Amino acid sequence: MSADTGGGPEVLWRPTPESIAASRLGRFATWVAGRRGIDLGSPPDYDAIWRWSVEHLDQFWADVATWADVFPDVPDDRVLTRRAMPGAEWFPDVTVNYAEQALRHAPDAHPALIAVAEDTDPVETSWAALRGQVGAFAATLRRLGVQRGDRVAGYLPNVPEAVVAFLGAASIGAVWSSCAPDFGTRSVLDRFAQIEPVVLVAVDGYRFNGRPHDKREVVAELRAALPSVRTTIAVPRLFPDELPDGALPWADAVADVQDPVFEPLPFDAPLWIVYSSGTTGLPKGIVHGHGGIVLEQRKQTGLHIDVGVGDRFYWYASTAWIMWNIATSALLSGATVVVHDGAPAYPSVDAQFALAAQVGITYLGTSAGYLSACEKAGVRPGEAHDLSALRAIGSTGSPLPASAYRWVHDAVAPDVPLGSLSGGTDVATGFIGSSPLLPVTAGELQRPMLGVAAASWDEDGHPVVGELGELVVTEPMPSMPLFFWNDPDGSRYREAYFEPWPGVWRHGDWLEVTERGTCLITGRSDSTLNRGGVRMGTADIYAAVEAVPAVVDCVVLGVEQRDGGYWMPLFVQLAPGAELTPELTAEITAAIRAGASPRHVPDEVVVVPGVPHTRTGKRLEVPLKRLFQGVPPEKALNVGAVDDAAVVEHYVELARARQAEA
Repeated sequence: MSADTGGGPEVLWRPTPESIAASRLGRFATWVAGRRGIDLGSPPDYDAIWRWSVEHLDQFWADVATWADVFPDVPDDRVLTRRAMPGAEWFPDVTVNYAEQALRHAPDAHPALIAVAEDTDPVETSWAALRGQVGAFAATLRRLGVQRGDRVAGYLPNVPEAVVAFLGAASIGAVWSSCAPDFGTRSVLDRFAQIEPVVLVAVDGYRFNGRPHDKREVVAELRAALPSVRTTIAVPRLFPDELPDGALPWADAVADVQDPVFEPLPFDAPLWIVYSSGTTGLPKGIVHGHGGIVLEQRKQTGLHIDVGVGDRFYWYASTAWIMWNIATSALLSGATVVVHDGAPAYPSVDAQFALAAQVGITYLGTSAGYLSACEKAGVRPGEAHDLSALRAIGSTGSPLPASAYRWVHDAVAPDVPLGSLSGGTDVATGFIGSSPLLPVTAGELQRPMLGVAAASWDEDGHPVVGELGELVVTEPMPSMPLFFWNDPDGSRYREAYFEPWPGVWRHGDWLEVTERGTCLITGRSDSTLNRGGVRMGTADIYAAVEAVPAVVDCVVLGVEQRDGGYWMPLFVQLAPGAELTPELTAEITAAIRAGASPRHVPDEVVVVPGVPHTRTGKRLEVPLKRLFQGVPPEKALNVGAVDDAAVVEHYVELARARQAEA
């Protein structure tokens, strides 16, 4: 479908009345309208549905629970019995088990998992086989003495064993937590030492970008440094004939195939522990519950993303990123989950689209960085690969520039909607996301998601439209954290989200809600550029600078100084062979002036060997800013949470030199 501009927003895709009626969200809305006797439009109008969902949270979540057959026909007054934030009480009278919900589907015609890796052909796992392995692993945990509430930790890539171990732990009420094997010893211990796991499920290595990475030494160091671990379960990947001393082989842990026995659990029983990025200290252990995740993911994957039985769902993620948890949760809707162990762009930049063609992916989820890299490379996956099975594309991780939207709809699939999502590890879902009932507009997110009372507030706590404000959520969500690990009085939890407005969730992102209701996320609010009172998200700068071919990566900082001054440097990593000549500097600043803001042209452009990111791909804007404000490196950031610690040292030296000159 060609872009529809008409002098206004650039609409790249529009739903039809027929596609709305055929979508799960459309059918849900029609069912709700009949059940509740309310008018939600014909065809269903998303804005009307959203308003009802946030104004009547009890009715909305009761209807999601009934529609999904999770908690059928719970009375409205037993849904949200305490409305406070934090401390909301949801569904106090029910029991639930995430693993039981995830394994309730048994469509023989469709596999549960499809595993793909750099060195093997795709391998399918049937629903029956997955249930049998989960039952065997759960029985092994019980035999090892693992109790409800004990922690089971995985040091694993995105492989079927990770899914089996997670579901096996969840089925008995144990609490799951995972780290990817590209994490080093210190980074893993920063996370696992806090939660004291009793079982460690660990891989011996992994392959990435065509190269093997031996992790046996790290596993040995983890075992030595985690005295709480009573049993290590060894998953072979590179060295199938070797086994750590005293470890239980994975094959033995899943040998006794059997139907799982699911522990009935309260709605708020802990399911998993995930972690904040840990860029300014030890990562915070964020605890989510069985019931909240089941309901939230039935809503997100089943209604917003619109997948179910017969779909093949893929999201490129590592086990250290919340998108792995979300992707795995597509099992709750009966979709086949494609698990990918490998580099995102190996053996070529369009690898994920090649994979979509190979295994018939119907929903392809990826990162904004990956789509932008494909755009820059000039590839045209829609011409190179058979993407006829593809029905939708998703993007998250960072703001997606308008040019990448256009590239997807031009070079990938003109008639396939692209949805950009913005949420967080904090809630294991999205705040702002996609809807099959709404058009796709270049550079914009479609709307706040159902049941999410999201708004943009100014610094005085007033809603604003058409300008940047703080992303806030004014009503509880069932997937908000139960608590932080090792935070007995809840002070760290309240400090993280409920300041400066008690009872209102402040997420730390800049959000602009347009007059049309669409949304723009422009970066972290605490790294926003504010020059002369004019605020701008860093994403605007990046979109402009990254259009310059000689720039590989960049990071811009707005450094408030003690003397009241404001220093705004732009650090650029250049392509091989490129030099920062006066002409290139002029090209970069002209791009910012034209594409972002003449008020936000940097004070200087500095060449750097690289740009450090968190392990989930976010630039380290705030920690780097703190360095240049004179905060000691050990307090400004946690090097173990950075993708390339060596690059950080370069910024440390630059900051020291600047401080010496001051």
